[in-house]
Amino acid sequence: MRPKSPTLTPQELEIMKVVWPLGRATVRDVYEAVRARRPIAYTTVMTMMKIVERKGYLRKRRQGRAYVYRAAQPKNRVIRGMIREFIDRVFNGSAEPLLVQLVGTRRIREKDLERIAEMIRQSK
Repeated sequence: MRPKSPTLTPQELEIMKVVWPLGRATVRDVYEAVRARRPIAYTTVMTMMKIVERKGYLRKRRQGRAYVYRAAQPKNRVIRGMIREFIDRVFNGSAEPLLVQLVGTRRIREKDLERIAEMIRQSK
């Protein structure tokens, strides 16, 4: 059996995308938000939130009969880590091939390219 990855799966990231803007959320809150976009079982959301908590991305506190979850890490830190892990895994640690792919497939708008070029100029 392979070791569990600390990286968020697409379903786990979907949960975090609900929790981050809310600040605090119950399983019911997350279930309702996800269910508005696609069919899902309440127990599936509950199980996924427990997994995300075990991975260290959520913390919970008992409030009455329910647990209230909050993000254990800020969104920007999690996303930076996911990007870093992706670049390491797919591009052997180099971001250049990723940018080449994005530009080559026209996934970056002209306005974004200009902002990136300005950020590069400022970092020199």
